[in-house]
Amino acid sequence: MLIEVDVLENEIVEQYPYVLDILLRDNTTQKNILWGTTNYEALGEFYHLDREITPALITGENGNIIMPRVQKNKVQQQVRSKEMAEVFTPSWICNAQNNLVDDNWFGRCHVFNTEILTPEGERSWEVNPNKISFPQRKTWKSYVREPRLEMACGEAPYLTSRYDTTTGKFIPIENRIGLLDRKLRVINENAQSTGEWLKAAQTAYQSIYGFEWQGDSLLLAREALLITFLENYCYKFGNEPLLKSIQYIAEIISWNIWQMDGLKGVIPNSCNTKPQIIQGLFGKYNAKPVCQGCETDHILKHNGTYCLIKDWSRKDPESNSPGRIIRFVDLFKKQGK
Repeated sequence: MLIEVDVLENEIVEQYPYVLDILLRDNTTQKNILWGTTNYEALGEFYHLDREITPALITGENGNIIMPRVQKNKVQQQVRSKEMAEVFTPSWICNAQNNLVDDNWFGRCHVFNTEILTPEGERSWEVNPNKISFPQRKTWKSYVREPRLEMACGEAPYLTSRYDTTTGKFIPIENRIGLLDRKLRVINENAQSTGEWLKAAQTAYQSIYGFEWQGDSLLLAREALLITFLENYCYKFGNEPLLKSIQYIAEIISWNIWQMDGLKGVIPNSCNTKPQIIQGLFGKYNAKPVCQGCETDHILKHNGTYCLIKDWSRKDPESNSPGRIIRFVDLFKKQGK
């Protein structure tokens, strides 16, 4: 099982067939996710920001190209911070904010841990060692079903805290503080059989969402979520789940953690504003398409490719399979925006 901070794509390919292909999939375009960054363009034309990330580009001799931000050199970090406002959050801040979410849901404080200062003066947390108890009219299964979203998720530190994204320090399962980590802790404490555990874990993964612009960070987030699944299953049962279970979790992740321009709700750079040659009555001329969404800053009026996600609480009306496909921006319509 992969337990390092930097999940190596070569090892995924060797140990879990077809899983990397699933993790690279963009379910909106039915292609692969895009690089979405200029950081790799020196490697050749296939690494340009608007090209797809394929397994061949990041495996074999290229197997160490994508790495967590903390392992990138300082120049790369500064460029990404300047161009894409990429700033990663320390785990203690993620924990403090996630605690606020749970304080509200449980109606009490210090459910999973207590925030502390270490003797060295560093902010941290002390885990509650007792089995989590639930308020009246709420159960562990209802907690597992609660939807959670991390916006502009980067490597998804609010969802799973396998490592501190600012220091690179690995965090053991029992000390993790992510929104998904908390759901899996509850599942570990309450589900006994492998069947019950897998069903609850699938529900947990179907309930967490996140979007990100840059393809490398998106892949790192997807990989972290997948390895979190493997680590928790092994933690609970002492061995790995079947390949088909791993592939299904990867499928859920590929839908729920997606590539998107968060301000527009579309695939990055997909709005059409490039000049086109049009044949008019008096000859040919250049015309620049107008994207009403870009012109008016209205999220529902872009001419780009709107991102699709799945509402796993409903079945697809055509195939009767789990998860109804919806546009992410249509959630804004439900809120009257």
